[in-house]
Amino acid sequence: MWKYTGNERPPFAIEPEEGEESVWDYPRPPITDPDSRTIIVEAGDSVIAKTNRAVRVLETASPPTFYIPPADVNEDLLEKASGSSFCEWKGSATYWNITLDGQNLRKVAWSYHNPSSRFKLIDGYYSFYPGKVRCFVDGERVQPQPGQFYGGWVTSEIVGPMKGESGTGGW
Repeated sequence: MWKYTGNERPPFAIEPEEGEESVWDYPRPPITDPDSRTIIVEAGDSVIAKTNRAVRVLETASPPTFYIPPADVNEDLLEKASGSSFCEWKGSATYWNITLDGQNLRKVAWSYHNPSSRFKLIDGYYSFYPGKVRCFVDGERVQPQPGQFYGGWVTSEIVGPMKGESGTGGW
């Protein structure tokens, strides 16, 4: 059973320095955290999204995931993708493709519609995979969370280790 809930860092966790956040200080169950920094998502020469009204979802052992309000996303570029997944906390996720310059970028974003009550703040908001499109937080290029499934946004302020890195399969 998972024993980390953000109340105590495990001995293998990196100690954050001033201005850094440890993924081990994030809570479980996860929470929403409004963020007013400038978030930009790009693909090709196009800006897909730009906002100062993002919401981060913070969960133990994972880097934050940024959700962007639909009014700040160029939804004309999004096409619903096949398939879905289920999060024990948020509910069913819908995935989105982007067609741009004749190229179809598959499952670059996801959203929750009618999520659980704890996550109503992100209802209809989009999050993007930084490994598939370019994502920026206040001008810093986001690195993708390690692993094939996760969508966390890794910036210089985040320290781990984090889910998806080698040896974390049991987390």
